[in-house]
Amino acid sequence: MSKRFSHQLRHNITEDAYCKTHLEPTHLFCDDDQITLCSTCFQSQEHKHHMMYGIQEAAENYRKLLQEILNTLKEKLEVAKSILADEQERMMTVQEEEQNYKEMIESEYRTRLQLLSEVNELNLQRLPGCTSDLNLGEASLNQSIGFAAELEKSSQEMLQRLSHLGRENMNKLKESEVRVSEQICSLQRATAELEKKCGEPALAVLKNARYCLERSESLLLQCLEPARITDLSLCQTLGMSQILRVFHRFITLDPRTAHPCLVLSEDLRSVRVGSVQKDVPGDPGRFDFGATVLGLESFTSGRHYWEVDVEKATKWQLGVYQVSANRKGTVPTASGDKVLLMGSMMGTDYTFWVFPPLKRVSLRKPMHKVGVFLDYEYGHISFYNVTERTLIYNFSRLFFQGALRPVFSLCIPN
Repeated sequence: MSKRFSHQLRHNITEDAYCKTHLEPTHLFCDDDQITLCSTCFQSQEHKHHMMYGIQEAAENYRKLLQEILNTLKEKLEVAKSILADEQERMMTVQEEEQNYKEMIESEYRTRLQLLSEVNELNLQRLPGCTSDLNLGEASLNQSIGFAAELEKSSQEMLQRLSHLGRENMNKLKESEVRVSEQICSLQRATAELEKKCGEPALAVLKNARYCLERSESLLLQCLEPARITDLSLCQTLGMSQILRVFHRFITLDPRTAHPCLVLSEDLRSVRVGSVQKDVPGDPGRFDFGATVLGLESFTSGRHYWEVDVEKATKWQLGVYQVSANRKGTVPTASGDKVLLMGSMMGTDYTFWVFPPLKRVSLRKPMHKVGVFLDYEYGHISFYNVTERTLIYNFSRLFFQGALRPVFSLCIPN
């Protein structure tokens, strides 16, 4: 009878549902040793101080733990997919930015070379036509040639650095793409295994349960972050030329265009935000959508350069504004209405933007004084960090129609 009972037991219950040593049904689960036990095994000294659960209870506990990790893995999988999409998009952006900065460097080089040539020609025309001054003219010409050679060398070095950083960034992004893709595959396999395990019977859930948990948790500990690339704007280290001083203009502010919250100095050379909005007479040229004021000067041709002290301002915009026949009460949206450099301080962090289109510019230090250069005929606008004598950003191939005026604002719209 014992033999027949043992034979029936082997056929009626699964291999893991009975104890191979005592041929008894297993009802308990030892969490320490991760094995199922029969009543006889439970009474042995080997498991005396171990944590015991009923099989169904233990399976439910592990099922809950596995489900929690499964949910977290799914969230991490979505994050990984998002990072992968971002890295692939950044590859395209890096290539576009490299081309953009290359054009900026070349444009700045051409502009400064042209200015150097024209200023040198003006200096030669001013020299009296006598023999003794021919040597001065030749010396001035040689000096200009030297400046031009130095400028070309600086531009070529910067273009080479830009190309090197561009390749370096692309390699980092490609490596990140491969790494994140591999992590996505691992996460997909793990979530599929956990989903299957959570739906299995109790004994199947308990089989290798702790190993499954530990392996899944190791996936959760894997770092998921995008590649750290170098900002290409660091290549813009062209020194600001003294030639720009030739086109220097002193800008005064137009009180007729000042927003009611602004207070202008008596000499109309500085502006601040007042504590109370003034009651000012209506004027069709007055701005009423931001803390903005225009310069009194108006440019329809030629080259012009001016400097703006922004050290005491926490939020500001400056640039040029294309005068419109009807602007009151509406914010200009056309790309030709404004060309701006914007800065703001949030706590101890500074952020700088250019427009249009809206683009963040990476700068390591706060700016105290900004130089603005406008070449109307060539559609060129450059912004310079006067203190550091570096180019911040330039716009080329713009089309101007009508008068351009300097614009200043002490706010940045949301």
